[in-house]
Amino acid sequence: MSRLGPELVARARDLIALYPQPRSALVPICYLAQAQDGWVTPEAMEHVAELLDLTPAEVLGTVSFYDMLHTEPVGRHLIGVCTNIACLLNGAYELMAHAEEHLGARVGTTTADGEFTLEEVECIAFCDQAPCLQVNYRFFPKVTNERFDALVDDLRSGRLAEVVPAHGLLSRVVREGGLAVPHAVVVAERGVADAAIAERKAVREAAAEAAKAAEEDAAGGHDEGQGHRP
Repeated sequence: MSRLGPELVARARDLIALYPQPRSALVPICYLAQAQDGWVTPEAMEHVAELLDLTPAEVLGTVSFYDMLHTEPVGRHLIGVCTNIACLLNGAYELMAHAEEHLGARVGTTTADGEFTLEEVECIAFCDQAPCLQVNYRFFPKVTNERFDALVDDLRSGRLAEVVPAHGLLSRVVREGGLAVPHAVVVAERGVADAAIAERKAVREAAAEAAKAAEEDAAGGHDEGQGHRP
């Protein structure tokens, strides 16, 4: 358990620079913390709070709200078996029971070697491929007991390392060049965006003023017309 390392602190500051308010970077920075340790440690929450001028309680409230952020250690491979209606009708509970037996771990727990955490999840939008599951949020369809066993073997051996990176690792490049972009460039880009937003706001305000003036002119003409009636 540790605070964010120097490289992640630099990336966190790049993230903060992308937003008008620092606290808007809270969730992305929590993902950075999880990438470091596989879960968001208490020390990391305190560090994130310092970076964003928040309280640790505010950070904990956010981390504990989102299912994809974890406040306790999980295995390198987080296996989520869907038990929603389509999967349920196609043997999801039987698959779950087999997974518990094969892994030697109950739902909601982690294997003794720290390799796998098993959990039950709601619909993962793969209903026509039921029963299905996800591993570190990568999806696997039509999973039979035999396919589950083979999947676990492939994960344990590292044969799927490029397809399914260890849990917690960032899997998407948010912008070209990633987040390792010089801080000055990030700030400059934000300045351009802010200028464009201000320009659009000025156009909207000018249009609103013109519309208001037109309404007032029309109302004035109507009143004058009424005043000349016999």
